Amino acid sequence: MTDAPVRVLIADDDALVRGGIRFVLSMVEGIDVRWEAGDGAEAVVLALEHRPDVVLMDVQMPGTDGLTALLKLRAAWPEAVVIILTTFGESDYITRALAGGAAGFLLKDAAADDLARAIRAAANGDAFLSPAVTRQLLDGMSAPSGAPVVPEASRAPGIEVPEFAAKGLAELSAREREVLVLVAQGLSNAAISTQLWISEATVKTHVSRVLTKLGCENRVQAALIAHRLGLMQS
Repeated sequence: MTDAPVRVLIADDDALVRGGIRFVLSMVEGIDVRWEAGDGAEAVVLALEHRPDVVLMDVQMPGTDGLTALLKLRAAWPEAVVIILTTFGESDYITRALAGGAAGFLLKDAAADDLARAIRAAANGDAFLSPAVTRQLLDGMSAPSGAPVVPEASRAPGIEVPEFAAKGLAELSAREREVLVLVAQGLSNAAISTQLWISEATVKTHVSRVLTKLGCENRVQAALIAHRLGLMQS
C-alpha cells in the first residue's frame, strides 16, 4: 500500500445510512469515500468504472441485492475487495457472500474505529472479522461434539469444511498453524509480524501457503475453517 488514501464505494439503499458512514469516515485520515450507490446494480457499474480500493456492500437492497452484486462484480473483476455490511439474522446471506469471495463482514452499527480498521485491513489484503458476525456464523455452523468434519456440517457452501481442508490442516507446519490461529483471531499481517517476530513478507508467505493447503480463497474462509476444525481450542 502507498500513502494514497483508501478510495471507498458505499452501496446501501438507505441514503441516511450512506450519509452516516460517509460522515464517520470523513473524520478518518487516509480513507476517502468517493462514490455512493443506492442498489447493487449501480454499485457494480460504479465499481467497474472507477475501481475503488474497497466496496462497502449492504446485503438487503431492492432490485439487485448485495449478494448478487458481489457475485456479478467479482465475476467481472476478480480483484474487487468487498466488505459486507450486515445485521443480525442474516447468516444465510453472510455465508453465501463468503462463498462468493467477500473480504470481510461488519455489522452496520459497528464503531467508527472498527469500520476504519476493516477498510484498512481489506485494502491491505487482510480481513476484518467482526467478533459479533463471527460468533453468529459459528453458532450457525456448530455441530454436536465429536461429529465428523464433513460438508454436511453446514448447508452453506461458504463455511463447509470438506475433507481436503481437514487433510490440509494436517499438512501445515507448526509456524503455519500459528499464523492460521492469529488470522482466525482477526490479526493483520503487520500484527502477526510483530507477535511472531518475523517480517511482514514472511507472514504473507505463510498466509499464502495456508490458503493453498486449506483450499481457501481468502483469509475469512481460512479463519472460519480454523474455528470449525477446533484449532482455536487446541
